[in-house]
Amino acid sequence: MVEVVRNKDFIISLAYWDSIVLARKFKEEKRKGDTEEMVRAPLPKENKREMFGVADQLLGASKIKIMCADGKSRMGRIPGKLKKRMWMREGDLLIIRPWEFQDDKADIIYRYTRTQSSYLARKKAIPETINIF
Repeated sequence: MVEVVRNKDFIISLAYWDSIVLARKFKEEKRKGDTEEMVRAPLPKENKREMFGVADQLLGASKIKIMCADGKSRMGRIPGKLKKRMWMREGDLLIIRPWEFQDDKADIIYRYTRTQSSYLARKKAIPETINIF
């Protein structure tokens, strides 16, 4: 049963109007019920030898001293791709890949934001050796 109401030269179908109202109520309920935010964050790939690390000290010339998840302290190199896009700070959570021929050096693959690092800490994805979040 579809009723038609005339209001200021517009014809509105009540069935259509009801569907709009239901859609708005559904969106409001979804917003209220979903209090935990969903954060997309890449994780280190074990098959590519990637691991978590925390920036300890900025050394200049695109180099950072990093405390890694395996307990070693490494010299990290910031690639130009990340240098231009994202600034690094002490205490940032990073994904690094150690060099195959020099184990005391590593490349920085990704820098997590504060929101992403706190989300990973809540989900217990960060190893306890470097979890400062």
